[in-house]
Amino acid sequence: MKNELIFDRSYVNGMWSSSGKKTFNVNNPANGVKISSVIDGGTSMTKKAIKAANIAFKTWKETTAKHRSNILEKWSDLIIRNSNQLSEIITLESGKPINESKGEVNYGASFVKWFAEEGKRTYGDIIPSHTKDRRLIVIKQPVGVVAAITPWNFPLAMITRKVSPALAAGCSVIIRPAEESPLTALALAYLADKAGFPAGVINVVVGKNPSAMGKILCESNLVKKISFTGSTRVGKILMKQSSSSLKKLSLELGGNAPFIVFDDANIDNAVEGAIASKFRNSGQTCICVNRFIVHEKVYDEFLSKLILAVEKFKIGNGMDSEVNIGPMINSSAIKKTESFVEDAIKKGGKILAGGKALNKFFYEPTIISNVNTNMKLANEEIFGPVAPVFKFSTDNEAINIANDTIYGLASYFYSQNISRCWKVAEKLEYGMVGINEGLISTEIAPFGGIKLSGHGREGSKYGIEDYLEIKYMCFGNII
Repeated sequence: MKNELIFDRSYVNGMWSSSGKKTFNVNNPANGVKISSVIDGGTSMTKKAIKAANIAFKTWKETTAKHRSNILEKWSDLIIRNSNQLSEIITLESGKPINESKGEVNYGASFVKWFAEEGKRTYGDIIPSHTKDRRLIVIKQPVGVVAAITPWNFPLAMITRKVSPALAAGCSVIIRPAEESPLTALALAYLADKAGFPAGVINVVVGKNPSAMGKILCESNLVKKISFTGSTRVGKILMKQSSSSLKKLSLELGGNAPFIVFDDANIDNAVEGAIASKFRNSGQTCICVNRFIVHEKVYDEFLSKLILAVEKFKIGNGMDSEVNIGPMINSSAIKKTESFVEDAIKKGGKILAGGKALNKFFYEPTIISNVNTNMKLANEEIFGPVAPVFKFSTDNEAINIANDTIYGLASYFYSQNISRCWKVAEKLEYGMVGINEGLISTEIAPFGGIKLSGHGREGSKYGIEDYLEIKYMCFGNII
């Protein structure tokens, strides 16, 4: 059956636009089959989107929060109503299992609905005056045009998590989706149009040259904020390119998430959390566990139960509803995963499950024991279905191993000792901590990291603040 939400060109200023005949293919990572051929908007369409967004901002910012809320609510309803078609597109272009894609649609829609409400709560302040004849007032206003540069692994939710607070605040947006997954972004643009967003308020530019398009967005004086999810390397480039215009940046970058299992942990619960937080989307998520750090007393028990759980996985095309491990996004991802495993073996690691690519599309869920801190997988983000398991003997040793990284996005640990839970949670140098829980992301809580994992927060009441400027007004000569 034909999916009516698949479009083949950029959406700019309320129109489906193209700037030439140059195209690029969007392929299914599960089999390499072409899904669609998309017209490359490139730098010329990026410039048009900036102009359109700037013009639209001047009127959109003047609308009431309630008006913006009503349109966001309609957009959320349309996303849910078209869940099956959107889920299909997500799975086709990103490879993730269809059940995960359905979950992403609901997750993504939750941000739209949440910020439809939060936009009505951007309260200011009246400050008690320092003199009798003055009144001091603080209001919050939208920053302006916002560019959202989003990754392929959550092609729907990473867009809604960024643009919903921007739109609710009164900003206009330009979305630059990853070249691997432009179709989901275009489908969202179509539904946004149906929801009633005015022309130019939401723009989606697709293209095969992310560096050139990103450079234009960063250096433009009309773009007031960049929100980016991706690698730390690219985040640094965007930050440098944005320095000339001193624009605001929200950066969700690389991670090296630890997962600590203490000796008093409920091992069955820990294994369940490990499966949920390590192997979703074949380990290709920003908050996936990168290192398991397990107490020596429960090390063997945890490993044996983890192996049993991994052996139950069904690997294959994500469109099969029984599949829970889909493909890697491309051959480069396969090669990178292979390099981590080969390096670990050379340095003494022992393969307990998996350990090889099945073909050019899939990599087996892999568990490695006898790992050490000299291995690449201890220091770099794996972004694949590989679980290295460290051993520790004391709480301080576990905390030190966990914190021994330049990254600080997500972390997890399992313990039934409430005193230990408080102590460890406070000492872990991460923006997010899961305590006896492997799934921590929700629209009502702040999402983001510290150190080289970036700055800024998405979701929750805090998520709209980065899209607002604070203005102080002093009324004088009040007699």
